[in-house]
Amino acid sequence: MSLTQIYLGLGSNIERETHLQAGLEALAGFLVDIRCSAVFESQPVGIKSGPFFNLVVSAYTDLPLMELDRRLKFIEADNGRYAPDRKGLPLDIDVLLYGELVGNFDGLILPRAEILKNAFVLWPLSLIAPDRVHPGVGKSFAALWRDAQIDQVLAPVAFEWRGEQLTPSNLL
Repeated sequence: MSLTQIYLGLGSNIERETHLQAGLEALAGFLVDIRCSAVFESQPVGIKSGPFFNLVVSAYTDLPLMELDRRLKFIEADNGRYAPDRKGLPLDIDVLLYGELVGNFDGLILPRAEILKNAFVLWPLSLIAPDRVHPGVGKSFAALWRDAQIDQVLAPVAFEWRGEQLTPSNLL
């Protein structure tokens, strides 16, 4: 069985720590070699709500893309994402990159466009994979972040998962 490196974007604006912790634990149940970026607080984009906590996760999977996406939807549902009475977004998990795939896969467009549009995706991605090249643009994530002109304010926040501080002290 071969493994594919993936990058996922996680965000929450309701009980943010609780839902991100739950999301990470669920991912740890079926992904290999999970690494997490620093966690950032950001203002919402495209919805009216309270501020989000966001991070990017790197991991490996043996799941085909659509099965991975299906499992992510189940994790979101388990955290109340699709509850009819929810207020805000308890947990959002997006596939940002799946190996080197580029294109539209049953409606899932990769690499995800939000990488280049949202600081809360690009900055953490540039920290966790600075030398990785965006398969659609051909520039490293560090270079993309350095050259980005995205008008969004992010604040690094202290966040611990499994006893490890995800946000380095030099960012806090």
